Amino acid sequence: MVFSLFQKSSGQAPDASVPPREAVLQALATVVDDDLGRDVVAAKLVRQVQIDRGQVSLELVLPYPAQSKFDALREAAEAAVRALPEVTAVQVSVRSEVVAHAAQRGVQLLPGVKNIIAVASGKGGVGKSTTAANLALALAAEGATVGLLDADIYGPSQPLMMGLAGHKPETTDGKTMEPLEAHGVQVISIGFLVAESQAMIWRGPMATQALDQLLRGTRWRDLDYLLVDLPPGTGDIQLSLAQRVPLTGAVIVTTPQDIALLDVRKGITLFEKVNVPILGVIENMAVHVCSQCGHSEHIFGAGGGARIAGEMGVKLLASMPLSLSIREQADGGTPTVAADPDSANAALYRAAARQLAVAVASTAKDYSNKFPTITVSNT
Repeated sequence: MVFSLFQKSSGQAPDASVPPREAVLQALATVVDDDLGRDVVAAKLVRQVQIDRGQVSLELVLPYPAQSKFDALREAAEAAVRALPEVTAVQVSVRSEVVAHAAQRGVQLLPGVKNIIAVASGKGGVGKSTTAANLALALAAEGATVGLLDADIYGPSQPLMMGLAGHKPETTDGKTMEPLEAHGVQVISIGFLVAESQAMIWRGPMATQALDQLLRGTRWRDLDYLLVDLPPGTGDIQLSLAQRVPLTGAVIVTTPQDIALLDVRKGITLFEKVNVPILGVIENMAVHVCSQCGHSEHIFGAGGGARIAGEMGVKLLASMPLSLSIREQADGGTPTVAADPDSANAALYRAAARQLAVAVASTAKDYSNKFPTITVSNT
């Protein structure tokens, strides 16, 4: 963190109209980032404080994408500093800076990708792919560069959900594929390479090799986040994928019912065994609200997501409703965050995505590119 204090030192007494840096920081300490749960000073967001004759300028740098809250954060910071009696003018700029975070040891990192996040579920049918698509769109809407890898080799869903069914990736060098793009997100899937009706009758090693080719054979373009929509389950294939993909962390998707929660525990245990942090749990189909009368009903049970998150010591990122519009928009190729960005459901996805990015920001950073390559030779 760099602070600069511009005051003239001509041997005369200091100008009493210039506020000290400490006063500016104390004022900023009253501004709290709700997603981080700390004030901007304690969270080390304050950069480049400059003070000149009562004019204050500074920068707030968030470690996660949050474009939608830049204006509110800037206004709060400016108001806090402007309240100091010596201040005559305030200028605050706000930006995000996403950095790379560490993956499992011994797993080859991916060029052009800072952070890889697995979106997983212990069982199928819980809305994992819909969640992955909307999280990717939400991160992109907040200003991040995002990719989406459909790793469900046996049942790829993202070509349909992202409105890319029937499209094929191109290659510029005959060796790698260019990701397709939809709604501002880079996308790759086995579904782009095979016919929709073709069944992938492959054993585990073949599926794992196919995923590796999709992951490393795609020319990802400077991604802040790559979300990997993993196949459901916790068997050999999922374990192999978790071991081969350099993951920053994982998100577990579930429904509130007990039968789904049993498998959530297995999913969390799987990632713990390969030293992948669990970034949080997303509870799908938490409540159904009748579109005709407005009656709310917990069809699959209530509070299951919060309960399992508490038991396993992880964060509940969101509780999403059982919504007809979410299903229709995903089936229509434009998921909720893109189809209806001002809706309550889109706001829930954006809040979950910010919490997910905050969880990523709290993990260990990747310093591998900071160290020189050491070679030993006989002389």
